[in-house]
Amino acid sequence: MQLAVHTGGMFRAHFPDGDIQCDRYEHTDYGVDLYDEDDEFLAFIPYTNLIALLNEDIERDPEPSIAD
Repeated sequence: MQLAVHTGGMFRAHFPDGDIQCDRYEHTDYGVDLYDEDDEFLAFIPYTNLIALLNEDIERDPEPSIAD
């Protein structure tokens, strides 16, 4: 079951075995499906293995702050 579709940028899925870049992803009941710019399926990442989904188009501070 598809829960949400996210498009509009370059995304990076970070998981214990590495990273995968994709153009869009879909939340499902058990994880995320990753797709390239041609809507070709790249990978399924279970939520239990997913560490983060990052929008690569967002500008980040080169020195992240640490809360006290």
